[in-house]
Amino acid sequence: MIGDGHGEWIASSETYYNIFDCDGGDSVCLHKGKEKRWRKKVKYQLLGYHSLPGFLRDNEFILGYYRSEWPLKQVFLSIFSVHNETLNIWTHLIGFFLFLCLTIYTAMKAPTVMDLKSLQRFSDMVKGADLHKIHSELLKCLPSLHKMPGFHKLKDELRTSFPSADFLYSLSDWHIVQLLTKCLPDRFPQHGVKYDVVNMVAPLMIQPITRWPFFIFLCGAMFCLLASSMCHLLSCHSQHLSCIMIRLDYAGIAALIATSFYPPVYYSFMCDPVFCNLYLSIITISALATIVFSSLPAFHKPKFRGYRASLFFGMSMSGVAPIVHKLILYKHLPEALQTTGYEILMGALYGLGALIYATRIPERWRPGKFDIAGHSHQLFHVLVVAGAYTQYQAGLVYLRWRDLGSC
Repeated sequence: MIGDGHGEWIASSETYYNIFDCDGGDSVCLHKGKEKRWRKKVKYQLLGYHSLPGFLRDNEFILGYYRSEWPLKQVFLSIFSVHNETLNIWTHLIGFFLFLCLTIYTAMKAPTVMDLKSLQRFSDMVKGADLHKIHSELLKCLPSLHKMPGFHKLKDELRTSFPSADFLYSLSDWHIVQLLTKCLPDRFPQHGVKYDVVNMVAPLMIQPITRWPFFIFLCGAMFCLLASSMCHLLSCHSQHLSCIMIRLDYAGIAALIATSFYPPVYYSFMCDPVFCNLYLSIITISALATIVFSSLPAFHKPKFRGYRASLFFGMSMSGVAPIVHKLILYKHLPEALQTTGYEILMGALYGLGALIYATRIPERWRPGKFDIAGHSHQLFHVLVVAGAYTQYQAGLVYLRWRDLGSC
């Protein structure tokens, strides 16, 4: 509120309305019976930075279009209006729905992500094997599988296929092939079938590698993106709710960083439980410590912006050691190099986002010009979503790698 001797003024971004003076001009005269309605309308006006209560003052380079202490109903409805948090809300809300779709897709497709046509190694290794013998012995194996779902379909496929490399790809049901391979180790001890083919493919087809580390990452990403959206939407309601939502937002960031390393650590060291458990424990403890530290009220003050960015950046650096270790162990494998490339890109995107967030570029160069679109927090959000999606692609490579060759 600002007084000028003639009445009380209410700030609306760059405009001020006099609610008592009825002299005309740009002021608004409140006729009898309409004052209550006008006060209600003016209460939800967007404010300038210097009209905000202390708990909402975070970035002095964003000068206008702030919501301040609105009722919850109006706060929720503001998701569809234009203010300086609109794109902050939607960049991560869209990211949340993107990862929700990816999670559903992965849950439906992950068990069959390694179909036979993608097993180029398998195709190469069966060359030179006694395929006539494989074909005939599979036919002999059929009676023992008569209770298996799809038995008649499998029987027809085997009897009409030819004993060549192509007949192995004619088995269209992935789950049937999984069960069929149980026959191979017992029926082919010395019949011209290469032992390494059976040894590699049989365990693969019996049970694809576990997916829980990948889903832990997807859940962490969705939690982070949704918590961030809710924080930017609801924090303007009150100081109490703002403190709760900010803590939730920081917990989401820590969860995303920590769970981003679950797939690379687990799938890289699944054959070495000691290192696997050690690295996962370090990353998890770092995340929990970060969440506890970020819950301190002093941590939320604007002057600690650089410390916040440094803390999360330092936490992400705890994942460098297992990645380097992985390269040492598997430098001869293309999957190790490919996943490392994705992880370097992910780290670069997260790091660039943290740098932009800490330095408040570009709004610090032209205060007030990026209030609605283009300010640092929006760019930070976009880079976070891009980094998380990069890690999703790396996770798919890990699944293909470990499906092809488990311990």
